[in-house]
Amino acid sequence: MKIFPYLKLIRPANVIITFFSVIVAIIISTDAKIPIEIFLFSSLSAAFTAAAGNIINDYFDIETDRVNKPGRPLANGVIEKNNAAIFYISLNIVSLIIAAYISLVPFLIVLFVQIILLLYSFRLKKIPLLGNIVIAFLTGLVFIYGGTVTGNINNLIIPAVFAFLINLIRELLKDIEDMKGDIFAGIKTLPIIKGINFSKWIIFFLTIILIFFTFHLFLYKYYKIEFIIIIMAAVNPLLVYFLKSFFEDQSPGNLKKLSNLLKLSMVIGLIAIFAGK
Repeated sequence: MKIFPYLKLIRPANVIITFFSVIVAIIISTDAKIPIEIFLFSSLSAAFTAAAGNIINDYFDIETDRVNKPGRPLANGVIEKNNAAIFYISLNIVSLIIAAYISLVPFLIVLFVQIILLLYSFRLKKIPLLGNIVIAFLTGLVFIYGGTVTGNINNLIIPAVFAFLINLIRELLKDIEDMKGDIFAGIKTLPIIKGINFSKWIIFFLTIILIFFTFHLFLYKYYKIEFIIIIMAAVNPLLVYFLKSFFEDQSPGNLKKLSNLLKLSMVIGLIAIFAGK
């Protein structure tokens, strides 16, 4: 039973999404036959880095999580800070070793991401909007990382932009959800400085941009018909429902549900890109 708090600490759903995002990125980036160990090592290095990033984020967020998310293992004291730090360092070291096996460029990208995640957790997340952009950028970078493994990132710019936009929306949504704890901790996020209404309209316009972006990809024939079928049947209806529900109800429970809805939309969007390749 002792392992479950550590699994909860790394947020396995996010780690699994990162793992499979790299696999999808590699498949999209090339038609060449890639050795199975390259798939495995590149995906594991990205997944372990994401897991470590979640740990260090919670490490610095203990006080705010005691208000916003008291069930998290560090916030409720189930895992001690020293043990979390050891786990964090171990995951980073393993991910660097695995990335180094692939080649120098993946190693440097993993090292860069680890440094940025540390800076984000310690300082950058406290800077309005910048912290949101950093996390959205790193999410998009997952796909570029997959392209560096095969030496071709051209086919991955669009998936990276898609991931950036949907995660920037999600990050802003989470800022509204976490306002109570952020105010308690003295963290100045966008909704705290500019107000919820301002943040709502930023989220609205970003979501509209994302929807038009998907139409643009089909109209200019970046992908086959399978792409638009999945987008029109699932992703865009979810985004429209997201906006409707978000403007009607900003309660913490609904915001949490909508955050997971955006995560689902990203997964389905990647499936659409993969199917329409």
